[in-house]
Amino acid sequence: MEKFEKIFASAAKRKGGTDAVEAQLPKPKSVAALKKIKDDRWLAGMTKVIFQAGFVWKVVENKWPAFEDAFHGFHPARVAAMHDEELEALMSNEGIIRNFAKIKTAPHNARMLCDLAEEHGSAAKFFAQWPETDIIGLYAYLKKNGQRLSGSSAQFLMRQMGKDTFVFSNDVVKALIQQGVVDRAPTSKSALAQVQQAFNQWAEESGRPLAHISRTLAMSVGP
Repeated sequence: MEKFEKIFASAAKRKGGTDAVEAQLPKPKSVAALKKIKDDRWLAGMTKVIFQAGFVWKVVENKWPAFEDAFHGFHPARVAAMHDEELEALMSNEGIIRNFAKIKTAPHNARMLCDLAEEHGSAAKFFAQWPETDIIGLYAYLKKNGQRLSGSSAQFLMRQMGKDTFVFSNDVVKALIQQGVVDRAPTSKSALAQVQQAFNQWAEESGRPLAHISRTLAMSVGP
């Protein structure tokens, strides 16, 4: 496994220099900023990535105002109380994407957020305070306690909300294999732990957030 500075140099060579790489690095939010995000926006974010999965993202974006209306502004307590008849009625709402399996995830995930808010003061505090040194643990939590929040959905959710994290894009996986961290896309607990350990080491070396390291890895091997 190479030092991060060497990986960054490879990315700079491919992308036209240091400034070109820096310009493409994500800007994760601070813990304080994450705590200020209302829990309804966390539920909205969860629902959006679920509907985006396997679908054209632009279509979801264009229909999003109708989603906000259909799910009562994504207020967790209100959505958690949506009964089966109310959910089934949404299948007649032409403003949204009428996928009942995905529609049903909203109340479940809303109840998860309500439970987190009861325990931590807000779900936002729970996500904000989760240590970046164990992001795979956060992914595991969402997979266990949420619905359809495993794999790339959890990763895209956290990246979109501003939580500092890595994303297993094809190029990131390719780079991790090239660096000898894993020999295939990481899915097992042991492989994910190896990835977390590698990112922690690169973060300690460089002082950079996980999102910077993740994107730099992608640029070091991508076109």
